[in-house]
This record gives sequence, C-alpha cells and structure tokens, in this order.
Amino acid sequence: MKAKTPSLPPPDLSRETALGGLVCGIDEAGRGPWAGPVSAAAVIWPAGAVLPAGITDSKKLSAAARERLYGEILATAHVGIGEASVEEIDRLNILKATMLAMRRAVEALPVVPAHALVDGNRAPALPCPVTTLVKGDALSLSIGAASIVAKVHRDRIMTQADLRFPGYGFARHMGYGTPEHSAALQRLGPTSFHRTSFSPIKALIQNDY
Repeated sequence: MKAKTPSLPPPDLSRETALGGLVCGIDEAGRGPWAGPVSAAAVIWPAGAVLPAGITDSKKLSAAARERLYGEILATAHVGIGEASVEEIDRLNILKATMLAMRRAVEALPVVPAHALVDGNRAPALPCPVTTLVKGDALSLSIGAASIVAKVHRDRIMTQADLRFPGYGFARHMGYGTPEHSAALQRLGPTSFHRTSFSPIKALIQNDY
C-alpha cells in the first residue's frame, strides 16, 4: 500500500514574524513557457493588515480565485511587480532573467524591505538579506500572495498577446508547450514573442520554419 504524502500546514506569517521588520515574499511566474516574459512579484503585509482568505500557491487556485485575490492583495499589501522580457530571457538565460525580474519587483515596492523570503532555492541579488524557502508559496502568506500577483499579471500579458498574435492560443495555454501551441508553431512558425533560446523554438528556426 502506497504511503500518503504528508500534507503541508496552511501558509502563515510565522517566518515573517520570526525575521521581524518589513519582510517581503517573492515569487515568479512563467519560467517554463516557450513564449512571453517572466514576471515576479514582491509582497509585504503591513502591520495589522487583515489578510484576504484563501491565499496559497497560485497553482492550487482557479483563475477566478486568483483574480479575486489579486485585487484584494493589491488593496491590502505593499506590492511590487517586475518583469524580464523575451529579449532579456534569450540574452541572459531564463534563470538570470528570473532573478532580474525578482530584483525589479523589489525595486518597485513602495517601501524598502528589511528581509526577503524567496520561493525556491535560488536567491536573487537584492539590497537586503535573502532567505530561500522551497515550496514557499504554500508555506508563507507573503510568498503565496506574490505567486498570485505574478501569475495574474503574466496571464494578463499573455491574454493581450493573444490579440497581437492570433492563432497561437496564448490566452488558453499562456505560452506553455501544449499540443495546441506546438501545432500552431508548426503551422505558423514562431513570433517575436517566442523565446528563441528555448529548444523547441530554436529547432523550428534552424529548420527554417
């Protein structure tokens, strides 16, 4: 009989409280897609803020729940949003571009954080101490909120891209490598919104699609 994977406790602010001061949670969206920018968000909960209910890893939420929480987070917290463009992804590589988007998110905050909690195990260069936290978007309410903001922000960019580049289905797959996206690339070829450094796109270009 297969053992059950232990469930994580619900996200909270215990790590932020232990660090003290203004602590921002940081997360990204869009590292894996074949098209579009990578986005990041930094979120600081002010002292005494009433947090919206339901914040967790954005991947566990419906699109409607993410949209609702996005508005509530922006109305309640200090939020910074950053991006790295397709051109920057291709020039720097996706990891460095993600770190750049995270730094830009922190720089966009209206207040200066004393510490940053970053989802994952890679730390961007920031003007404050950084602590990484694997599965942080499901453990920290600051990181969870950042994951929601980054995801909604990027999804809106991809929905707009769907109007600029009809036929690719960006509003449905958000640039990820789905069968629909792959078929569209075979039929139409890559756009200027595609990441030419990613293997599937690079292969198409090399084959003169």
